[in-house]
Amino acid sequence: MTTDSYKTIKALSEGYYTEKRSRFLSFAIPVRTVEDVKEYVQEYRKKYHDSRHVCWAYMLGTDRTAFRANDDGEPSSTAGKPILGQINSNGLTNILIIVVRYFGGMELGAGGLIVAYRAAAAEAIAAAEIEERTVDADMTVVFEYPYLNSIMRIVKEEQPEIVSQTYEMTCEMTLRIRRNLFGNLKNRILNVETAYLKE
Repeated sequence: MTTDSYKTIKALSEGYYTEKRSRFLSFAIPVRTVEDVKEYVQEYRKKYHDSRHVCWAYMLGTDRTAFRANDDGEPSSTAGKPILGQINSNGLTNILIIVVRYFGGMELGAGGLIVAYRAAAAEAIAAAEIEERTVDADMTVVFEYPYLNSIMRIVKEEQPEIVSQTYEMTCEMTLRIRRNLFGNLKNRILNVETAYLKE
């Protein structure tokens, strides 16, 4: 499924959940790369070095194909997976959720852990401002000056963002448009005499 929009969070948000005196602090963090993820995980491990577990999950990319979950010593699939499940059920990407657990002295059991990590992740997402962004594509058009009006008419009608432009004997314009509108814009521009796309 290719789509030309995706949902992510605007800024860091936090959540909190307690179960049988265990405290779960959750953080939803906007990220773009695996490097970002590694840095944040390291930073939170340092910051909460006195906690029992620092579990996390992330989802990256507009097509939501890069993801990972980490239980950090909790029983397998009781922490990272429920966190990732919350990211998925909200359809989010470019997000890292970290849940820090302070042990309260009472075992929660696998079922209790799953519920707690899921709830903590949900709290962080609930506190976040979610926004939809478009997946855009750029094209650089080259054409001769006498055809400027023809090009500008298309730009006005199709409404791409003009990223850069130079007008001399040969004009050059870089346009940015939502991915699913790219083909139409490209075809219309290539119908203008002398216009071609720069590789």
